[in-house]
Amino acid sequence: MMMHSLRWWRTILIVFGGLWVASRFTPLPFMNEILIFSIYTIGCSFLLGRVGFISFGQPAYLAIGAYGTAFYLSYFGTNPYVGILIGVLAGLIFSGIIGLLFVRLRSDYFALVNLALAVIIFFILQKVLANITKGDNGLWFLTNIDVTPVFNLTRPAEFFNFTLVLGILVWGLYKYIDDTLFGACCLATKINETKLQFIGYDNFKIRLLAFVIANTTTALAGTLYAIYSGFVSPEMTSAARAADPVVVTILGGVGSIWGPLVGTIAYTGLRDVASKFIGNWELLVGLILVLVMMTNSVGLYGTFEAWGQALAIRLKKVFSFSKSIENR
Repeated sequence: MMMHSLRWWRTILIVFGGLWVASRFTPLPFMNEILIFSIYTIGCSFLLGRVGFISFGQPAYLAIGAYGTAFYLSYFGTNPYVGILIGVLAGLIFSGIIGLLFVRLRSDYFALVNLALAVIIFFILQKVLANITKGDNGLWFLTNIDVTPVFNLTRPAEFFNFTLVLGILVWGLYKYIDDTLFGACCLATKINETKLQFIGYDNFKIRLLAFVIANTTTALAGTLYAIYSGFVSPEMTSAARAADPVVVTILGGVGSIWGPLVGTIAYTGLRDVASKFIGNWELLVGLILVLVMMTNSVGLYGTFEAWGQALAIRLKKVFSFSKSIENR
């Protein structure tokens, strides 16, 4: 078990080390966006892949974290670390309260009620609290952010390093959950909730905890977005953005630990490249998504993993054959 954990931590460090190396050769804004968006998506992937909840309301939880940080930096303080902590706590409390109601629902009802929540949050931020949120003009607080020790979050390069460390911790958390009894119970409540209840587990509590963990992670992504941009607006909760994390989840691979990262790289890369040539770049993403869903159910990461395993088996056979010839 310990060797398995060490191997997975080593894999996580190698992958994120690769992202750090890639940041030396690619535009830093692109790499920062990949990290933030993949943290945003991993919660959605966990809900869909492990618990069976498809949520079109992730922008609402993203906005709670972002506005929690924005309110602090606009009206109360200047320390971005404190701002991030407040945004995460806001996401934790909000998810806990909303989860008490939402996790009782399943299937389409859960998806639609979360979408409705995103619309409600959008209206509240745009109209009801316009005196505080500044409505569509948004809150600007970039100049309010102080220089911080260890990582100076006012500098994009150091912000990237900070987000990279957070990414390592987030992926470590979700991999740890996958390997625990709680992770197995999450999958069981998706597949056969009656049997899980029969052996003595509470489906409601399992779903609630999973819901809170996933959406607190989404709120963390919101706080990072707020700090990086120095600006937030209600547009982040618009209905047009509701499907983004779900699309990236399916594109990368539902429920897989690396699916959100692979899906984010593909989605963001396609958007940045294709938008230079065609106006409706979403059409290309949609076509690729349909192709992925029709050909397999494991997404891009699952496809690449299968190709890698097949190549490894083939190389092993070639190596074994060559070795047998040498022995003769």
